[in-house]
Amino acid sequence: VQLQASGGGSVQSGGSLRLSCAATGSIFNINVMGWYRQAPGKQRELVATITRGGSTNYADSVKGRFTISRDNAKNTVYLQMNSLKPEDSSVYYCNANIIKSWYDVGYDYWGQGTQVTVSS
Repeated sequence: VQLQASGGGSVQSGGSLRLSCAATGSIFNINVMGWYRQAPGKQRELVATITRGGSTNYADSVKGRFTISRDNAKNTVYLQMNSLKPEDSSVYYCNANIIKSWYDVGYDYWGQGTQVTVSS
């Protein structure tokens, strides 16, 4: 199982970016999917999560600006980031709790990270 993230880049303050993360491999089901971020010298922090049924959870710092969504048929999670601020600059990691077989339990997998840089 692999998670492949894409969509990072550089943008000016107030701009927008859309991140995507596709899970591939032997997948029976995916529970929660989410995005986390880690800035240099800081701990990794939760940005947003979404359940298979579509229930979402956001960090207070991104509420009203970021939107998480998923396409269960494509095993893909998205993060639409609007009104970006310099403090949003970070490496963004996607995460998914994946069940590989009907008799298995879910395990957490991480994508490789994608850099988001917001300039003032």
